This record gives sequence, structure tokens and C-alpha cells, in this order.
Amino acid sequence: MLQVMHKDAARQKKDKLVKNLQDTGSLLVAFSGGVDSTFLLAVAHEALGERVAAATSNSFIHPARETQDARDFARERGIHHVVFESREMDLPDFVSNSPERCYHCKKQIIQSLSEIAQELGLEHTAHGANVDDLKDYRPGARAASEAGVIAPLIDVGLGKDEIRFLSREMGLAAWDKPPMACLASRIPYGEPITIEKLKMIGDAEELLVEKGFRQFRVRHHGSVARIEVEGPEIQGITEPGLRKKLVEKFRQIGFRHISVDLEGYMSGSLNRGLENERGKE
Repeated sequence: MLQVMHKDAARQKKDKLVKNLQDTGSLLVAFSGGVDSTFLLAVAHEALGERVAAATSNSFIHPARETQDARDFARERGIHHVVFESREMDLPDFVSNSPERCYHCKKQIIQSLSEIAQELGLEHTAHGANVDDLKDYRPGARAASEAGVIAPLIDVGLGKDEIRFLSREMGLAAWDKPPMACLASRIPYGEPITIEKLKMIGDAEELLVEKGFRQFRVRHHGSVARIEVEGPEIQGITEPGLRKKLVEKFRQIGFRHISVDLEGYMSGSLNRGLENERGKE
């Protein structure tokens, strides 16, 4: 929980955010339904009213529940919302799954966002990156910057903890939502991305949701599923009764071997190979 002085600082950043958003005139928000983009869209709607709209990409790489959350939020708030097919699987540079995968994916999505913004007569497009995102390898952010997509949360220096705090103050249900990345991020770089793999990952993760887990990843290593859950939940997921059910279901999904990572959930864990390669340079 943020300290009192940090709470005041977060509120001041929000005030600055409101002013900056008002200065944009009109805005299209790239809206995934996650914590950051939900907060950005809510504040932008307060600042701009009908001069803001949301756009959500829909494809095999996005969990269906996330897209539905985005639909529900926009509908409840009366925000104009466009859901479009992003078609990443048509991109050879994406399917080959190089470390630049996200760059090519984001570039195509931004093209669609630009067309939507133009059709709606909106002056700017924004995404919900925050300052904590700058600490990890994010080639998609480079694509956004090159295309002139603004990052209002970064511009005012807001980090994830502050965004969660402010979202809770605003009564946003997404304030404590676990981080979510596209399903392709579960496949190691260099391993081709296929619809079959994405479906296996999606079905496996949906099963974990049904079993009550909140923060997790199912990493796809060929015939092996490597499950990451938060440290305190490792003992629970290996409880004999649940373990047996998960093994049975995961095998039905298509995995032959099912493992639990003893380190627990680690955001961006598949980026470690990139760090090792950089160390050799």
C-alpha cells in the first residue's frame, strides 16, 4: 500500500494527467481491458466526455475473457467502443516469433488504430503504458513511439502501484486485476506461433481461472506445459486431488507433460534468454 505522501503524489499526477488529456482535444484509447488501459480510458472519459473512444484488438492471441471485460466496461460507461480483428497471424515476422515479434504486431495494430481514429475524427491515439513498463524489453512500445501514439501515463510518471491505488479510489473494478499479456508471450522466442499452440495455452489458462487461480502463466514448451503460479499457491496447485485433475485436463488439451515452476510466477520470464544473449555481446 502506498504511503500517505506517495498517495498525495499519485493524486497530483492524476490531476496533471487530466489536464494533459484535456489538452489533446480528442482521443482514441487502445483498450485491452487491463488495469492500465482501463484507468486511462476512465480518466480520459472524465476529461473529454464524448470526445474519447476506445478500440480493442481481437484475435487468437487475446484471451476471450479480456475482450469481454473491455466490452462490458465501455458499455457500462457509455463509451464508444470499436472491437477490430488485428490479424497478427497473417504476419510472417510475427509468426516466426523473433524477439521483435511485438514490434511487428504492435505496428499492424497501430495502423488499424490510426484508421479508426481518422474515421471517428479523433486527433490523437494513446496507449496505457506506464513507467514500470520501461524496465522490461518492450519492442511494441518502440512501434507506438515511432507512430506518434502517446503514452499519457508515462508522461506524468505514473507506475503500476499508483495506478492501482488511483483506480481503487475511482471505484474501478479492474484496480486489482492481475497483469495480462498476449498468449503469444507464453511461447519461447524462435518457436513458431500457431493457432493450435495459442488455443492450447488459452484453454489451459482458462482452466486455472476456473480453479480459482488469479496470477499465473502457462508456458508452452512443445509437449511440456510449464505452469507459473505465485509462490504461496505452489503448494496448493500440487495438492494431490487438484494435481490429478489438472494433469488429466492438460493432457486432454494436448500437453503430454505438465510441470510447475518452483520459482513461481515471473512476468517476462521468457525474456531471460535475451538478457543472456546481450551478456555475450
